[in-house]
Amino acid sequence: MNTIPSVDLKDFISGDAERKQKFVEEIGKAYEDIGFVALKGHFLNEALVDKLYKEVKNFFNLPLEIKQTYEISGIGGQRGYVSFGKESAKGKKEGDLKEFWHFGQYVENNPKLESEYPANVIVDELPEFNKVGKEAYRMLEKTAKFVLRALALHLKLEETYFDSFILNGNSILRPIHYPPITEEPKEAVRAAAHGDINLITLLMGAQGRGLQVQNHKGQWIDAIAEPDELMINVGDMLSRHTNNKLKSTIHQVINPPKELWGTSRYSIPFFMHPISDMKLNVLEGCIDENNPKAFDDITAGEFLNERLIELGLIKK
Repeated sequence: MNTIPSVDLKDFISGDAERKQKFVEEIGKAYEDIGFVALKGHFLNEALVDKLYKEVKNFFNLPLEIKQTYEISGIGGQRGYVSFGKESAKGKKEGDLKEFWHFGQYVENNPKLESEYPANVIVDELPEFNKVGKEAYRMLEKTAKFVLRALALHLKLEETYFDSFILNGNSILRPIHYPPITEEPKEAVRAAAHGDINLITLLMGAQGRGLQVQNHKGQWIDAIAEPDELMINVGDMLSRHTNNKLKSTIHQVINPPKELWGTSRYSIPFFMHPISDMKLNVLEGCIDENNPKAFDDITAGEFLNERLIELGLIKK
């Protein structure tokens, strides 16, 4: 696999059984082969995307001392601002060359989860920032729901298998700013090679070079989406749940060529997480004599906590 396959969500939601099945087969094969697809036909419209980028750039352009007032200690960076170089990839001591923001779940009718999740952080200086962030969060969450329904069918599960696990799930929308590079980085890159923690990730802003995906031969290939596409990849939770049938692919964001060091890069991934008590135990249908059970039983909450410690966002 040297290119990222492209699929159209409109096929899945068309009401046409043949088109729906075609989508299930295409996305299932892509996630077994390389773990990434470029998705057209999602629920984000161009006007909303433009508004979100405008608000995100407005936030990152605020003075550092203002941004730092939105950095909340004691919550592992799960909401609000995380300053430059704070996060590093698993196994890396160098911090990534980025700063970012986290919008989290807007819980509906579940006081237990409302008390479990940190509250979203309101930016006083930008009256539209949180409103636009919430709208984009909802549209990405809706897109992710249908992608997971297609994957449930591919796995021979009931179509709505994931629905109850992602309702009020611990999902995160993360606008990222990779600032201009001012001096030769010693070991750091914009985002070091890593796999994602969650079920699936939906990435806005993968236009242009930077994001690279590692195929099964260990080769790095550029993942370049069309302007109307989202890059969507499998995370470690889903890979674990399916006994590696669906692949969580290692990816990275490389530094640009020297002549482009003076430019910022923005990207906005949506990390689809389930509720914390979802069992990630390997699905029976993904175990056979050639693929014995590869993972111990664990809940999504326990797995997330382990990984946040490895990333340096939570201290033991």
